Amino acid sequence: MPAMHRALSLLDAPTDLGLRRPDPSRPVGCVRLPEALRAHGIAERLGARDEGAVPVPPYDPRKDPDLGVLNPRAVAFFSITLANHLSPILDAHRFPIVLGGDCSITLGASLALRRRGRYGMLFLDGHTDFYTPATSGTGGVAGMDLAIICGRGPELLTDLEGRAPLLRESDAVLFGHRDVEESQTYGGTTTGSAITDWTLDAIRERGLYDATRAALMQLAVLDGFWIHVDADVLDDDEMPAVDSRQPGGMRMAELTEILKYALASPKCVGLDLAIFDADQDPDGSIAGRLTDAIVDAF
Repeated sequence: MPAMHRALSLLDAPTDLGLRRPDPSRPVGCVRLPEALRAHGIAERLGARDEGAVPVPPYDPRKDPDLGVLNPRAVAFFSITLANHLSPILDAHRFPIVLGGDCSITLGASLALRRRGRYGMLFLDGHTDFYTPATSGTGGVAGMDLAIICGRGPELLTDLEGRAPLLRESDAVLFGHRDVEESQTYGGTTTGSAITDWTLDAIRERGLYDATRAALMQLAVLDGFWIHVDADVLDDDEMPAVDSRQPGGMRMAELTEILKYALASPKCVGLDLAIFDADQDPDGSIAGRLTDAIVDAF
């Protein structure tokens, strides 16, 4: 069933619990992602039902001394709360679109799906997000989220509700990252894992359609799959409003085409969008182009 014929639900998850704040007293601009895209009419243009916002626990700028992670208990609590908001949406056979927030929102989405069966994830990100407390330079869950949902990291986060792993490594497709040298140098590489790893270079070498089709064929054998989109997967020229910039990246048009292919699959059950920093987009023009890209994909 094409995504455009599905009943869509829009849920805000405006958290920065997974990031280190440059100013501990001031939230990172990604918490304004929902507000920025809603200002460009994303709900109305998609015909999506408004499911409101998930409440976010207080932020603590101190890294947990035992776990080496920022806000581990708050992230765990928020993840369960997000999953609780997603479960009735999924039960009603609606398609949730979660507007983050930082990438730690993948924990809540993964938990909601783990409750239901065996689901996969198409992980569109400029980075591997496969760091651990021992290799992370910040202690932020937003740089560890793929590792955590695959069972690597502190048990408080990996084993939510006793359901570890939330995602089997063999059911994860990392798609479009370009931090190969950095991840190899600092310990964020997926080498040695069962994750299917498509760098942006590999996607372009194979061809956008063929690479996406191969990823979807792998995920199609599961009960379903989720799409995670980190805005920093996009080309830095088109998407400079992110917290961890790097040169190059996927063009907006490429992202739209990939999402079109993925959303056309009846096995695709939901999508989240994270990391876009509205504070770095004072005139709202970048948010407008990002909203267009998402709407066009549906």
